[in-house]
Amino acid sequence: MSFVYQVFMASHYDIIVIGAGAGGGTLAYALAPTGKSILLIERGDYLPREKANWDPDKIFIERRYQAQDEWLDAKMRPFNPETYYLVGGNTKLYGAALQRMRAEDFGEVRHAEGISPAWPFTYEMLEPYYTRAESLFKIHGQRGEDPTEPPMSVEYPYPAMPHEPRIQAIADHLATQGLHPLHLTLAVNRDVNNPRRSACIRCDTCDPYPCLVDAKCDAQTACVDPALTYDNVTLLTQTYVSRLITSATGDRVEKVEIQTPQGTDYLSADTVVTACGAINSAALLLRSANDHHPQGLANSSDQVGRNLMKHNHSALIAIAPTPNPTIFQKTLAIHDYYFNGPDQDYPLGQIQLTGKAKWQRLKKMAPTELPQHWLEYLSQHSVDWWLTTEDLPDPDNRVTLSRQGQIQVNFTPNNLKPHYELAGVLEQHLRQLGFYLFWHKTMELAVSWHQIGTCRMGFDPQNSVLDVNCRTHDIDNLYVVDASFFPSMGAMNPTLTIVANALRVADHLKSML
Repeated sequence: MSFVYQVFMASHYDIIVIGAGAGGGTLAYALAPTGKSILLIERGDYLPREKANWDPDKIFIERRYQAQDEWLDAKMRPFNPETYYLVGGNTKLYGAALQRMRAEDFGEVRHAEGISPAWPFTYEMLEPYYTRAESLFKIHGQRGEDPTEPPMSVEYPYPAMPHEPRIQAIADHLATQGLHPLHLTLAVNRDVNNPRRSACIRCDTCDPYPCLVDAKCDAQTACVDPALTYDNVTLLTQTYVSRLITSATGDRVEKVEIQTPQGTDYLSADTVVTACGAINSAALLLRSANDHHPQGLANSSDQVGRNLMKHNHSALIAIAPTPNPTIFQKTLAIHDYYFNGPDQDYPLGQIQLTGKAKWQRLKKMAPTELPQHWLEYLSQHSVDWWLTTEDLPDPDNRVTLSRQGQIQVNFTPNNLKPHYELAGVLEQHLRQLGFYLFWHKTMELAVSWHQIGTCRMGFDPQNSVLDVNCRTHDIDNLYVVDASFFPSMGAMNPTLTIVANALRVADHLKSML
């Protein structure tokens, strides 16, 4: 159960998990039944349940729940990252599209601009954990629609979320063009056969809003809250981990230095797990440099912070004369061009719908300033797409710290050619359906929702940070279970893989406890 700081707080735990998002929250949930004392530390707090959760002005214009951090880019220019320090992490405002990576993504894949490296294990090793993760997050889907679908040992736990009429018509027309439109796999708490008894109401404020009725299965509702029903699990919020302090020999984390509203304090644990997100986990390890680890903890390979990836993302807003009265829009995906394009022998990526864009969201994406009544008209006639193409690990795309200790993200996008080609291919298909106006907006550096790769795993300590169990090569009792461990990322949303891997690491830790 959760305690307010300094009320019944112990100073030593069996396990300390830093970060209550998809990785850390899942790990705490999976380890809770062991009876071991577990402390889950979150620098933010619970997201307040309030009317503002569903207010587009608050979400898109005021950015009410976004972290107030200021990071630096490669030229030392400050920017505000689109990230969230909350119990549940970024999943509190995600779109809830949880997808398995394709089996081929775990092997070496040749792209237009380079090679996506193989993982140190195969899809088959992770498949049972994908199955568990889909059950935990109540995934809705339909097998057999997806031409890229990897082998699955069971059906999806819940039937697919049906399309509304406008989206169904689009899916039918795309099918006549030879495509295989499919139902997007979604993590929502809804009984499609008995909606009256469902928590999910299929509202128009799901993606990318918090869920006011807690019907979106995020890391808080699916993992953290259930974990806290165990007396051996404690949640400490509003607590920033400033450093990890090693033993005199440098081979173990001996203390966790925390900053709370009450000041600086120190905790300890037999096992320490960082799950702060790929950028913040790397920053924590770099901040913790000492005489034994002058380049930062777990960084004898000089790989901590390197190989940052975040997907090439674009929104494509398609306008047609036909109105789009759809409320819950995010139900459709297209994977036909995941491995190759119509004229390309290399992967282009995936296409999916987003939540229905209100005029406030279009204001952020418009190529020029437009009056509100124009934006409202366009919103009423738009169908809103999200395009994702894999980007590739580059050691020069990295997280570092400035002399003042501020996070600096040195990042140059790569593998953009197939991303732009994917947008062009989708536009061609949509023109055949009567769409005539298209906005493309490629996401900038600040959009860090899919950050991965800064502590990649591998067999060789010379060129990786973590072993295959996500334990650091250099520090015996230190693990990383956010998306830092990915050697490459495919073009699927990474959350389900983060959850599945955390379940896998939990099984490893159970065998060690």
